[in-house]
Amino acid sequence: MDDRQQQLSAWLNTVLKQAEFKLTIASADASFRRYFRVNLVSPYLGCHTLIAMDAPPPQEDCTPFVTVAELFLHAGLNVPQVIAQDLTRGFLLLSDLGDDTYLTQLNSKNASKLYLEATNALIKLQLASKANVLPKYDETLLTREMQLFPDWYVAKHLNVSLNNEQQAVLKNTFDVLNKNILVQGQVYVHRDYHSRNLMITQENNPGVLDFQDAVYGPISYDLVSLLKDAYISWEEDQIIDWAVRYWQPAKKAGLPVPDDFSEFYRDFEWMGVQRHIKVLGIFARLSHRDGKDGYLKDMPLVMMHLRKVCERYVELRPMLRLLNQLENVKPKEGYTF
Repeated sequence: MDDRQQQLSAWLNTVLKQAEFKLTIASADASFRRYFRVNLVSPYLGCHTLIAMDAPPPQEDCTPFVTVAELFLHAGLNVPQVIAQDLTRGFLLLSDLGDDTYLTQLNSKNASKLYLEATNALIKLQLASKANVLPKYDETLLTREMQLFPDWYVAKHLNVSLNNEQQAVLKNTFDVLNKNILVQGQVYVHRDYHSRNLMITQENNPGVLDFQDAVYGPISYDLVSLLKDAYISWEEDQIIDWAVRYWQPAKKAGLPVPDDFSEFYRDFEWMGVQRHIKVLGIFARLSHRDGKDGYLKDMPLVMMHLRKVCERYVELRPMLRLLNQLENVKPKEGYTF
């Protein structure tokens, strides 16, 4: 048991009024956060298990988690309830949403039902949106995220230095994407709404985790995180079908989506390109800086998503050519819209 875990146990002893418990690892985060399951010998507040979050300062700050949890709870989402907190030391005690992530349970038979429930929850969240509550997903943040691609994926993972022309292609691609993204309708954005952060629950499915980085930004972001996930893939006709099943009720509810689905799908795809570029950079950083090599196996799926969209749109063709140069891939014929 390390020092942090000993401190956490001592804090839990006080919070749980000396109730007997055992800690087991629940999950490790892509950040410095860790989650422990608190297995109670006798129930506390009617629960046999709770979740303890260890978010060591100064690397992590629990405050956004607590703030966003309350915001999302009021929106009607099924998020962990904060039972106790010590923000100074970086400890939280939370209700337990279980072990069954979407990723572990999704299959061809249940996927449509589970995705429908996830998109309905997303609509609830978006309908609760108000400006000036969460940080803005502005051009600075969008660009900073995409800059992870040249800094970590290209320079560190591929060990390549971009020449002036290649750097110009990247900058122009970032500008083209931002121009589209920044005029999309603005709502609350979870920012990691995907199969690893959605839990299957008996009531008010899904349970929603890992929302502390939520912002106010483009309406297509969370949907593309969900349907063009870095960890599980679906055929494009299926993705389009699920996207329509989100878009129709979202439009009916008065959310700021385009009236024309083809325009919405284009926004969705371009938003995806920004996210895929970012995720490749994040996965490379997790491997090369943090020693978390498990994410390398997920890179090919993210790259496939990125390439498909860049093949399709003329404005993104220069990015496709750059990817081909970086990975020594011969270009192939494709269709453009």
